[in-house]
Amino acid sequence: MTFRAVNPPGNNIPGISQAAIIESGKLLLLSGHVPFLADGSIAGPELEIQLEQVFSNLDATLKASGSNFRHVARLTIYVRDFQPGLLPTIRSVRDRFIDTAHPPASSLIGVATLFHPDVLVEIDAIATIPA
Repeated sequence: MTFRAVNPPGNNIPGISQAAIIESGKLLLLSGHVPFLADGSIAGPELEIQLEQVFSNLDATLKASGSNFRHVARLTIYVRDFQPGLLPTIRSVRDRFIDTAHPPASSLIGVATLFHPDVLVEIDAIATIPA
């Protein structure tokens, strides 16, 4: 691992780390990724389909940079019109990509709108490129 997850004693949120210490490698800052398909169209319209596409797009960027999801130290997930009932879907898709034994620090932010009316989710990330 190029980062170390930190969870202090006490009440923690399951499935995320409260902090991540970058211990080695180069820092990789990933811009917000959206559910674009290779042809430029938007996947969906369901949130689960869009999430899968966004995580696939992130995976492609990580691999092109010499990294992978095991080295993602932080995720920020922006969901249009977020409702608490969406959390199981978000976690289910996310957990297919991240290292659940060493989850990244994370934030989930509900927003009123994103850059396009058909886009329901955008995710940015901080990762490391292993030495």
